[in-house]
Amino acid sequence: MIKNFSDFCNELLKCGFSMGGGNDKGIYAIIDYAWNSPENNVSPISWHTGDPETDPWQWRMRVLEERDDIAYSKVFFRTSGYITKEWYPYFLSVRRRGKSFERAYADGEISRTAKEIYDIIAENGSMPLHYIKRLGGFGKEDKSRFDRAITDLQMKMYITMCGRTSKLNKSGEEYGWNVTVFSTPEKLFGEEFAENAMKIPIEEAEEKIRARILKLNPQAEEKKIKKFIFG
Repeated sequence: MIKNFSDFCNELLKCGFSMGGGNDKGIYAIIDYAWNSPENNVSPISWHTGDPETDPWQWRMRVLEERDDIAYSKVFFRTSGYITKEWYPYFLSVRRRGKSFERAYADGEISRTAKEIYDIIAENGSMPLHYIKRLGGFGKEDKSRFDRAITDLQMKMYITMCGRTSKLNKSGEEYGWNVTVFSTPEKLFGEEFAENAMKIPIEEAEEKIRARILKLNPQAEEKKIKKFIFG
């Protein structure tokens, strides 16, 4: 039974990947939102309590800040998910389909807005969300296309979340909510790691992920499996 953050990480390393919260897509989630229900009187896990040990909402950033073997981002069904470093290369292979960012953009698979966002992140190594908007000149009127583009980039695994930071006012004082910081997988795990991942045949990566999904959830439907794998 998962009782705390350490238990969650250990289970995730065994499984390889998981939806971020809940399994409403029919694939697999280590922790379900239902664990927060009043009927749950067995596990101490409970969402949105603020307790870093027992609140899965806190674990999203903890894995990025405290570990180097787990990635978290919007990677499954355009919503959040975890992938361990061991399994990340297989997803990188199928999502990028052997293409560099430049090649994907040239083939029309990347929007102009997504390219503007990617260039800012790639040039700076890592970048908080509000700075991306500022440097790219994105205003409130651009929210829809900006949000869509930054999710597209995560789904194609050209960028990933890497932590969070505080906003600072002109006096250097922190204010408001923490904001997400983004980097590239190359920055997170290393250039050589990403290069080796791109050498994995797409068919091989697909079958390996499918086999693991069916081991975790034998009832998973093929249509959903395909979407989970390829995004």
